[in-house]
Amino acid sequence: MADPRQAWNVPSRPRPIVLIGAGAIVRTAHLPIYRRLGFPVAGLVDVRPETARETAQAFGVATIFRSLAETCASSSSIFDLAVPGDQIAGVLRCIPAGSAVLIQKPMGEHLEQARDILAICRARELTAAVNFQLRFSPGLLAIRDLQRDGFFGEITDIEVRLVVRQPWEQWSLLRHTPRLEVLYHSIHYLDVIRLVAGEPNGVYCRGVGHPLLTDFRDTRSTTILDYGDRLRCSLMLNHTHMHDGTHRESMLKIEGTEGTAILTMGVNLDYPNGQPDRLEIVRGRDRWREIPLRGSWFIEAFEGPMSNLQRFVTGEDDALLSPVTDAIRTMALVEACYQASAAGGTPIPEV
Repeated sequence: MADPRQAWNVPSRPRPIVLIGAGAIVRTAHLPIYRRLGFPVAGLVDVRPETARETAQAFGVATIFRSLAETCASSSSIFDLAVPGDQIAGVLRCIPAGSAVLIQKPMGEHLEQARDILAICRARELTAAVNFQLRFSPGLLAIRDLQRDGFFGEITDIEVRLVVRQPWEQWSLLRHTPRLEVLYHSIHYLDVIRLVAGEPNGVYCRGVGHPLLTDFRDTRSTTILDYGDRLRCSLMLNHTHMHDGTHRESMLKIEGTEGTAILTMGVNLDYPNGQPDRLEIVRGRDRWREIPLRGSWFIEAFEGPMSNLQRFVTGEDDALLSPVTDAIRTMALVEACYQASAAGGTPIPEV
């Protein structure tokens, strides 16, 4: 078996990038990757001028825009939006019609905002993708390559399991937000499950908080996706495991009639430092073997979304892997999860 693909091709002539938002995710992922790949950065802006200055200085970005209006005058650039979900629509109304834009997930805070974002992109003829970067991680690209080669046979079981301590308190914007774990974290797994298995028929979900993290809503969740009676799919996510790393887990398992892959997502085991991702596969009666990975979800996965968008704009890629027209289906699945969680379980019959 040939080595599976683990990287997205980079554009041969990258266009300059304008960053709208210059916070933590831009400093820890976007700009380090753009610098590594040699992507030109035309400038950045942030609602907090001190944040813009600190980020620009750290990465040698020469231009700090004074306002969103000034930023949006850069009509020949690719726009990279790293702003909270409830601010996306307003920014999209400002950038030049016909622009190419990469939108940080989530695509709004709920489905109605996602519909508004999609409508704006269509009306203003924006070439828009959502930064669901887990799709582009070395491990997921390898899994998709294995799937295309028929490695799994018929997929019969998909499981995501996390037992970790996510430091939610690092993000002040998440305090008291009505939707947390599914919207800002499980969304990644729901998105890649859709990519691998297609659209589910329905969903069962329950999200709960934690008594020691009263400022945060759903910090843990259990989700079952209904794919009929041949494929079992579950997500069991506990972000509040307070103990040492002995029994931490962070894995995605895809099992088929012929082969199985288990991807360990190391970033969750010690966020944000993380551990290396690991991909292990087995087929039939063979022994498990590890496929060496060239990198991890955090941060190598951030190479792909911008590379794909740039290449699509110049005709080097035939399609966007995560266009807004597909991302809204992930948002619809997230909405269904919250609806299911609010509805509660089936009452136990009287005996």
